[in-house]
Amino acid sequence: MHIPAVIAQSKFSRGATLAIAMSTVAISAIVSPQAQASTDVPAQIKWTIPFGVGGGTDVWARFFAPWFSNSLPDNPTVVIDNVPGGGSINGANIFSIRASHKGDNWIGTSASTQYPAMLGDPRVRYDYADWTPILATPTGGVVYAQPRLGESADEVMASILTSPVKLAAQSPTGVELPVLLALDLLGVDVDAVFGMRSRGEGRLAFERGEADIDFQTTSAYLSSVQPLVDDGKAIPLFSLGILDDQGDIVRDPAFPELPTFLEVYASLNDNQMPTGEAYTAYRKFFASGYTLQKLVMVPKDAPQKLIDTYREAAREFVASDAFKQESQAQLGPYEPVIGEVVQRHLDESMDLKDSTREWLANWLKTEHDASI
Repeated sequence: MHIPAVIAQSKFSRGATLAIAMSTVAISAIVSPQAQASTDVPAQIKWTIPFGVGGGTDVWARFFAPWFSNSLPDNPTVVIDNVPGGGSINGANIFSIRASHKGDNWIGTSASTQYPAMLGDPRVRYDYADWTPILATPTGGVVYAQPRLGESADEVMASILTSPVKLAAQSPTGVELPVLLALDLLGVDVDAVFGMRSRGEGRLAFERGEADIDFQTTSAYLSSVQPLVDDGKAIPLFSLGILDDQGDIVRDPAFPELPTFLEVYASLNDNQMPTGEAYTAYRKFFASGYTLQKLVMVPKDAPQKLIDTYREAAREFVASDAFKQESQAQLGPYEPVIGEVVQRHLDESMDLKDSTREWLANWLKTEHDASI
């Protein structure tokens, strides 16, 4: 269709010009559809959520879906595909096998997807090295105790360092794992009672006086534990903190008045920081389960230009006042982490050496009679 214009402007012979123009059209017909398919935002994005409808990760994804849709070029439809089972392992396995590499398939993962991969769960068929992160949302959490153990955090710490304490927990390899490691590093003898169906069930055991200490993530703490603290029925001890962009653990913006686990450790150990396999395990599971608590991922070999487009859209809406206002209820005071920062944290946290995994397996068996 562009041949007449080319012919009119060319100084070459009509025959040569026609041949060049026809060659250009032929090459364009072959190359352009492929190039366009690899760079344009797809009209529909299928977002696999390996959890059931109504769960925390599903609610999180349904919050983010319209933000992505409205911020991406041509406003693609983002379809949530719930594939529950195996604590997210089933859906992640299916995604790893069937996902398109054109960039039109996403997966949303959570700590319960990351941890089995790190621990070498034989059911896992997916590899985080095969996926590229677009966005991650952090969360935090607080360890708190019964007021019968002391009137202040210092008194409680002195008490729990001298006698065993009960903790009602879900699983030794679940969301409580970094908490169990932190308490062990502090020298607390934890008698963990596993089998709770949720962290909320653990909190109820605490409220009934059956547990001496408890742990809740940020949203549950603010909604259900802060009233207990206000009524003098719970004493907050420390937060886990959050990772900053440089990878340092700093105070949690949701609890700026609370010391982090590392601050408490330093106060008990002549300002020294923890070292060794126990601390290595703590940092990695804390990073993957809390700093990267929920992730938006695409297959690694999706077109890089499309990955960049997704990340740029995320940066734009995350920076908007409208998002900051609406995200308070869903995310709390935590700002999503995007792009290369997520990749750096993910690479570091998922790289669990055999020596650390072996130490952890032995520790879990010795301390909590749990096998991995």
